Amino acid sequence: MDIKQNIAKTIAANVGADAAELCEWLETPPNPDMGDVAFPCFKLAKTMRKAPNMIAASLAPALGEIDGISRIEPMGGYINFFADKTSFARTTLERVLDEGARYGGSDVGSGKTVCLDYSSINIAKPFHIGHLSTTAIGNALRRIYDHLGYKTVSINHLGDWGTQFGKMILAYKLWGDKETVEKGGVRAMMQLYVRFHDEAEKDDSLNDRARAWFKRIEQHDPEAVEIFEWFKAITLKEVGKTYDLLGIKFDSYAGESFYEDKMQPVIDELREKHLLKVDNGASIVDLSEYSMPPCLILRSDGATLYATRDLAAAIYRKNTYDFDKLLYVVAYQQSLHFKQIFKVLELMGKDWVKDCVHVSFGMVSLTDGTLSTRHGRVVFLEDVLNAAIEKTLDVIKEKSPDLEDKETVARQIGVGAVVWGVVYNGRIKDIVFSWDKALNFDGETGPYAQYTHARCCSVLRKAGGYDRAKIDYSALSDEASSALVKAIAEFPAAVSEAAEKYEPYIISRSVINVCSCFNKFYYDNRIMDENEGVRNARLALTDAARNVIKTGLYLVGLEAPEKM
Repeated sequence: MDIKQNIAKTIAANVGADAAELCEWLETPPNPDMGDVAFPCFKLAKTMRKAPNMIAASLAPALGEIDGISRIEPMGGYINFFADKTSFARTTLERVLDEGARYGGSDVGSGKTVCLDYSSINIAKPFHIGHLSTTAIGNALRRIYDHLGYKTVSINHLGDWGTQFGKMILAYKLWGDKETVEKGGVRAMMQLYVRFHDEAEKDDSLNDRARAWFKRIEQHDPEAVEIFEWFKAITLKEVGKTYDLLGIKFDSYAGESFYEDKMQPVIDELREKHLLKVDNGASIVDLSEYSMPPCLILRSDGATLYATRDLAAAIYRKNTYDFDKLLYVVAYQQSLHFKQIFKVLELMGKDWVKDCVHVSFGMVSLTDGTLSTRHGRVVFLEDVLNAAIEKTLDVIKEKSPDLEDKETVARQIGVGAVVWGVVYNGRIKDIVFSWDKALNFDGETGPYAQYTHARCCSVLRKAGGYDRAKIDYSALSDEASSALVKAIAEFPAAVSEAAEKYEPYIISRSVINVCSCFNKFYYDNRIMDENEGVRNARLALTDAARNVIKTGLYLVGLEAPEKM
């Protein structure tokens, strides 16, 4: 980044442009033979009224010497800059070693708050594989924003309201018992839920009885509320185990029921601003002018809906946290819902709605179709994580029988492998869950990155340390060393881009790049060289790679074992 800024400032002084804007135009050439940084001159063609290749030919020799650059060459419509490898290695490694775990971070978010709404599990329903994407992406984004100096607020918007709880209570009263539910937890509750739908297909009156039970919850009937809160406590205790495996904690579990007494002021405000219309008995906000169906606020029987609660939640979060950004990490199927919510907030005069973002992602399905709690077609996330841990432990016992604390390492690798399946691809990609794929550790996987980190740690352990005062940075000018230095130097930009685009995979790809470059460097160079300056340089580069891999893995939700 320092080199890019130097280049941008020099070009700006010669063409009379803004250095910050020019810095954003700089590119990384696809081939190292074309230099380390490239400036596309076609960006100046309109203002300079010249062909890009002519601008490159005349501008390149006029730039003179640039700090950190050894050679400048025009090539077609580009100016290619070749970094002084020794200087670049020194600048990069000193920064990484000085900043440690903070490398790639910044204080750009200082004084700003980001609220993240993610995971959002449902009470009395399984925490299944379909929740993995929102949970992993949301957790990664939280860590990324923390790393950039923002204050983050993680919110688990529990699905804990609605007629399904009337169904659950009725099913429990008809076919359940306390001991079975206590012992079986969410799985026992899911069996009751599935049975309810099977029975209701034969006897529709069950649906009316279920609605009556939910009405009793709304009216704070002691028996209904007691059972409802019991279901909630069992669910949270059980999902807590899965969150512990993933290393995830939330600042707030304020779910739908939390907003029960906060919706009326929203409804009143919509009426006062003449936004609420009655249509076939229901109260709606007409959005036809914006090419959207109406946003339903109240059913004809006066019941509230998701939209009512989401409007109340957004207003509550602004009043409570005064966020600079509110991210909803929710599947793309809810895209229309959030467009409607954001438009209604805009019509209410909430100018802060511009800071609300729907961070959508693809759906998870099973190889034989979609997930369905109603029909019992789910794969529990806890089962997937435990299976991955078990498989890893078997491999460790076979290949590394003397490894200390095998169970902890197996958990770190197994959980990491599952999470990596989400954070290594663009979030909008649909995922078809398969056990084979989730438990496959070959290729550009989380375990591969973790293994590379452990290899770095092993090299440093065997070396017993190095002397930063006696580093010969010129020893890092070979192709493999230079490629690794460059991969490490690109990491901070990857962190910033991941935050800007809400895409954790950008960091995951950067980590894999560092890993593959380190492994080539490891095979091409004798790290424990007899020459002290060379040995210190290669150990410092190993240490920098270790640091970046560990930080990058943490940011996307993985741990970094020191031994594997």
